[in-house]
Amino acid sequence: MKYPPFCDIIVVNFNSLSEQEIKKTSQWMYEKLKASLNEEQFKIFRPMPAPIDKIQNRLRYRIIIKGNMTEEANQTLNQYLKEIYSKNLKTTRITIDVNPNSMM
Repeated sequence: MKYPPFCDIIVVNFNSLSEQEIKKTSQWMYEKLKASLNEEQFKIFRPMPAPIDKIQNRLRYRIIIKGNMTEEANQTLNQYLKEIYSKNLKTTRITIDVNPNSMM
């Protein structure tokens, strides 16, 4: 089933005021991760709204990744974060949580 402690769960959280921007950014990140992370080592789930999809007028999406967090995976995630932040998105914030205590 691949759950901790046998593997890691990595949650990439997107938070935005713009529905169009959050969908576009999360889909871009999903496609990049799918292309660069080994499918045998990582199971990557499509971007979806979080269980509580809106807080204080900010939409919330997330990508869930199951696999063992390696140095290579960490570098890949950091690289894509830098690319997204270099685009200067006005309303979108992104966080990455490894083995979160809560999935809400």
